[in-house]
Amino acid sequence: METSELLKKVRKIEIKSRGLTNQIFAGEYHSAFKGRGMAFSEVREYQYGDDIRNIDWNVSARFNDPYVKIFEEERELTVMLLIDVSGSSHFGTQKMFKNELIAEIAAVLSFSSIQNNDKVGVIFFSDKVEKFIPPKKGRSHILRIIREIIELQPESNKTNIAEALRYLTNAVKKRCTAFVLSDFNDFGDLPSDIKFEEALRIAGNKHDLGAIKIFDPREVELPNVGLLEAVDAETGEVIWVDTSSAAVRKTYNQWWSDAQNSLATAFAKARVDWVSVATNEDYVKPLIKLFKHR
Repeated sequence: METSELLKKVRKIEIKSRGLTNQIFAGEYHSAFKGRGMAFSEVREYQYGDDIRNIDWNVSARFNDPYVKIFEEERELTVMLLIDVSGSSHFGTQKMFKNELIAEIAAVLSFSSIQNNDKVGVIFFSDKVEKFIPPKKGRSHILRIIREIIELQPESNKTNIAEALRYLTNAVKKRCTAFVLSDFNDFGDLPSDIKFEEALRIAGNKHDLGAIKIFDPREVELPNVGLLEAVDAETGEVIWVDTSSAAVRKTYNQWWSDAQNSLATAFAKARVDWVSVATNEDYVKPLIKLFKHR
């Protein structure tokens, strides 16, 4: 991608996501993700109703009047975005590709974070960790993240979310707020599902974890368009599907429904809040829903 085209895309995403952040998300984000604790701010004279446990006896003795310590919430958090860059994210039949929607949502979360004085870091993953950007503050850092989302060329097209979760658990020592942005299309194979559920549970116990599932409406049900050539974006496997068959369409729909129910069960067991967002859907309401569940 040429530099000028890249900058235009980055700027477009920045304008949209900052606008949403300022108008909608900042307050919701602040309410949802509390700081690490309370930090001392100042002292003032005791007022009726103040907690006597907060009296500063040294200052009170100096001025011969009771003074209390005032505490404020420590706002600074570390926010980690786990972004799926596997081959299946390069798909879309509606308003945008899945990876484009992931880029916008990641930008909104990033700008919401820095507006609340939080650090933001990113783990880009396929079936391995493709790139790790350590948490930092500032607009230039967020723009770097957006550029990487648009420009990053992963070494692998496959997916292993469990590997990304394990990396989060090991690389980020202190408790953080983390969001996994993925289509979760590798969920459905029993051995990998077990590893995913274990990694999800461990990461969810250590960090404040949330998940955002991205999907395209065409993935939910097959259209009746006759013989269809389908290519697996992650393995390159080509298969022919007879979509004119009602039995084939029903089997596929049942597979999709079962996979979503299994995924929902995995999140519930790990006590991880999650929402799903379609490529033709306004993501504002799902994100606010996710924030309010915190």
